[in-house]
Amino acid sequence: MAKKAELSVEERLRALYDLQLIDSRVDEIRNIRGELPLEVRDLEDEVEGLNTRLEKLNSTLELIDNDIKSKKNLMEEARSLIKKYAEQQKNVRNNREFNSITKEIEFQELEIQLAEKHIKEYKVQIEQKKEVISETKDRLKDRQTHLKHKKGELNAILAETEKEENALIAKSNEYQEQIDERLVSAYHRIRQNVKNGLAVVAIERGASGGSFFTIPPQVQVEIASRKKVITDEHSGRILVDAQLAEEQKAKMEKLFAKLS
Repeated sequence: MAKKAELSVEERLRALYDLQLIDSRVDEIRNIRGELPLEVRDLEDEVEGLNTRLEKLNSTLELIDNDIKSKKNLMEEARSLIKKYAEQQKNVRNNREFNSITKEIEFQELEIQLAEKHIKEYKVQIEQKKEVISETKDRLKDRQTHLKHKKGELNAILAETEKEENALIAKSNEYQEQIDERLVSAYHRIRQNVKNGLAVVAIERGASGGSFFTIPPQVQVEIASRKKVITDEHSGRILVDAQLAEEQKAKMEKLFAKLS
């Protein structure tokens, strides 16, 4: 294809329409994938979040187990002290010593009761945590299965379309290099602002493609002459005549057949 500076208006219109057909084909491929990539990403995030939650829950269980062990050790120490004080009581010399040791024994008995109370509370917490862990594991298993299914769907579509999409993107860039930057910028601006990304459309039944607004006959003649780039006053789209469109479609269909 000729360099940018050597392109006639007709050649630019043909290159623009070819570019539109290529980009529309890329749009079709991406529409086939639809929301799948986002769904997969969301599911991956959810699975990661559930795994993190399980780690935290299991860490909490370990901490509670350590607290129970600590309380059991405290109870063993208290029982040893009670045994020791009981022996000392046998050898007391007066009531004051007896009462003092009795208070120590009572204190250690209270420590044991308090530790037992805490252990019961910890065990309730463990059961609650285990229930949450079980629910989280079930949820995780369900989300992992769903993720595997969605990834399979996405990978199948990617296997069918990724090669073609990459080749089309390369072709799109190649065609953009043939057109002057001002026109390419206008093309992209229009694509962003119109329905279905159609920036270049052919005249169909006296109106611009996808529009119900009739184009005056004199403007249609001007478009068919291919002497200048004309845009639709209603949508801002670049207009080409039906014959040029048909010729470029036939050309691009051959290209797409090679790439697919």
